Formats: sequence, C-alpha cells, structure tokens
Amino acid sequence: MIETVRGPIKPEELGICACHEHVHIDLSHIKKSNDTALTDYDRVKEDVARFIKAGGKAFIEMTNVGMGRNIQFMRRLSEELDMHIVASTGCYKDPFIPAEALSWNREQFAAFMLQEIEEGIDGSPSKPGVIGEIGSSLNEFKPVETELFHGAIIAAKESGLPLATHTTLGTMALEQVELFAKEGLPLDQVIIGHQDLNENDDVVLEVLAAGCYVAMDTIGKENYRSDQERLTSLLRFIEAGYRDKIMLSTDITRNSHLFAAGGQGFDYTLREFQPRMEASGLSQQEIRKLLIENPANAFSKREGTS
Repeated sequence: MIETVRGPIKPEELGICACHEHVHIDLSHIKKSNDTALTDYDRVKEDVARFIKAGGKAFIEMTNVGMGRNIQFMRRLSEELDMHIVASTGCYKDPFIPAEALSWNREQFAAFMLQEIEEGIDGSPSKPGVIGEIGSSLNEFKPVETELFHGAIIAAKESGLPLATHTTLGTMALEQVELFAKEGLPLDQVIIGHQDLNENDDVVLEVLAAGCYVAMDTIGKENYRSDQERLTSLLRFIEAGYRDKIMLSTDITRNSHLFAAGGQGFDYTLREFQPRMEASGLSQQEIRKLLIENPANAFSKREGTS
C-alpha cells in the first residue's frame, strides 16, 4: 500500500504522479526571500488544479521538518481537489535542519521519524508515506547530515517506507548509494533525487545499475539545465534498459514558479515535457511507466522489521 494524508491506498489507485513536489514550503528564514515562502493556499490550489486538469492525480510532497511542512494545508488540498498527497518525514540538510535537531545522533533522528510514522504528523491522523527529502550538501556530507542519513536508514528498515534523497545540484549520488548499500538498506527502497541536475550520465547509470530509483525531478528549471539536455539523458537511460526505474517531477518551491506568476507551474511536465517525450519517440507505455507505474512501485511500503 501507499500511505497518503487521507489514509492508505492501493498502488494502482495512485494515478499520474509527480514524484517530488512542495505544496507548502517556507525556506525564507534561511534564504531571506519572500519568494521562497510558498504558503498562499488559494494560489497554490489554483496551480495544483492545473495539474489535475492535465490528468494528474498525485503528489509526493517532500516538505519535511524545518522546511515549512503544513499537514493541515496538505489535507485540505487533498480533500478539495480529490487528489492523493503523500507526506514526508525527516529533515532536509544543513542549514535547514531545525536548531533543536542539530545535536541529534542517528538514533534520535530515527526515533523522531518512527514516532511520526507510527503516530501521525503534528497531532493529525495523517501518517507519512515517505522518508524524505533527506539531503547531502554540495559534494559532501556535513557531520549532521551523516547522522541524519543513518537515522533515515534505521527508520526505513524498521518501517518499510521508501527513502527519497536530495542531492545538491546532483552531487553525492554514488556516495549516497554506497552508504545505503553498506548499511544493508535494500536499494529498490531508495529514490535518489535531482539526477536531472547531474550532467554525468555515467554516474546516473551507475545509480540505476545499483537498483535505486532515480528522480528526474527539476524539469522546467532551465536556469540549471536545459530540458533538451534532460530529455537526451532520459532517452539514454531508457535505451540502457532502465525504463522501470525513472520518475519525473518539477520540484516547485517558489511563488515565482507558479504558472500565474510566469513560472512553469505544477503541470509543466504534462503540458510541456510529455509532448517532447512523445515527439522523441517514447511510446505511451514507456511514458506511462515514468508517470504512473514507477511511482506506484517506488512509493509502495515494503515489509519493515518492526
């Protein structure tokens, strides 16, 4: 099953799913910009409704503690738009980890995540369906991030929840995989994030070969990398035989990313990138895997040890 903010669903109920989004996120306390406080319900609802109108059905919502997570916001949006939203547990990366957690060791991080998984988020009945987005810094693990990753591994093993990561500008992907493998976490329980920002296709192919899922989840953010380059990489990965391991999303995090503000909007992958995939020769079955089948498999709960 897949745990959503309105309770568990069967994987086949998930539908077209954006694998990495944020409907309520506030990083302004660190980034010092009101643009990074995506908190206006009506504006967000209008933009998410475009995704639904384009055929979308589900979001994996990667906002966790320290990023402005708002479970009541997610629950209301899920109910009013009749969509599936999967909430996350955990912490992000330095410097976004809450002050009270900066001194935690791996056991304390794990205990916090497992408590939310078992009891619900912030006093609500909604339980997280993913551990994420657990992040490393640019080209390194900060000490607190190392403890966070180990805590996430403990929680993933015990709960059976999928573990989704953040890689800063695509870096540290192999190092994350190596850590998970060393600690005995099944790699098909892992989603390595932001790999469309990793310009080294050979590294991404190694991640895929290890058995992890890969999220190409910043589609439309052409200030980082062109979508044509993303598409070229995607086609190479599919040609190499990994069509069952890749997922897509846009990772909306700012008010300026909303369609009404001139940004790409939550529907960008369906509105703009899907036609480009079709024009490149990808079959409808291959596109269905990327948008529906792979997320349904990746975000299904495994058998935990607890």
